[in-house]
Amino acid sequence: MLVVLPRSTLRPPLIKSVFLAVVFPLVLGASINVAKPPKGSTVAIFGLGAVGLAAAEGARIAGASRIIGIDLNASRFEEARKFGCTEFVNPKDHSKPVQEVLAEMTNGGVDRSVECTGNVNAMIQAFECVHDGWGVAVLVGVPHKDAEFKTHPMNFLNERTLKGTFFGNFKPRTDLPNVVEMYMRKELEVEKFITHSVPFSEINKAFDLMAKGEGIRCIIRMEN
Repeated sequence: MLVVLPRSTLRPPLIKSVFLAVVFPLVLGASINVAKPPKGSTVAIFGLGAVGLAAAEGARIAGASRIIGIDLNASRFEEARKFGCTEFVNPKDHSKPVQEVLAEMTNGGVDRSVECTGNVNAMIQAFECVHDGWGVAVLVGVPHKDAEFKTHPMNFLNERTLKGTFFGNFKPRTDLPNVVEMYMRKELEVEKFITHSVPFSEINKAFDLMAKGEGIRCIIRMEN
């Protein structure tokens, strides 16, 4: 993807520009532009991989006061604090559905949720955990083509809102330069997303890290 760098600022390092051009700004947009959490609100993030952490970063920038990370891998929790997560839930630690756990934690439900796994059960949980009357759930993860989303119609009648997004309502030509500007103003900390860097000759190591869930984003350097 080509990025139009803003003329009014110093240019970011090329390696950071690459990261700013891909998933990060799109998921950031899912939180800021689609979920639109009010300042002081509570946001639940389902999935704490790179996509979920970018969503948490967006919620932090928007001013959410509580950001609850949900993931089956508890080893991700400490790292997620760097991206704004304040509390965590591991579904394996509870005998009741996650949406019920979140409702108890938040006096009836969260204000916003962002689903970043693509697991249809997590999508249903993300919708059913938002508060009646004003809660908004945003689906970012891509489900299996045969997956079926099933929930009780009363969840809609109770004025919960379900949204989906592919690109976070981002317009690359106009919005990506703004993301670069945010980085140059130090409002975004891209560095914390980059946990590893390997030469192209070790590309398999990058795939191993990804498969094991041991890294967030790995930069692959082209060799001379």
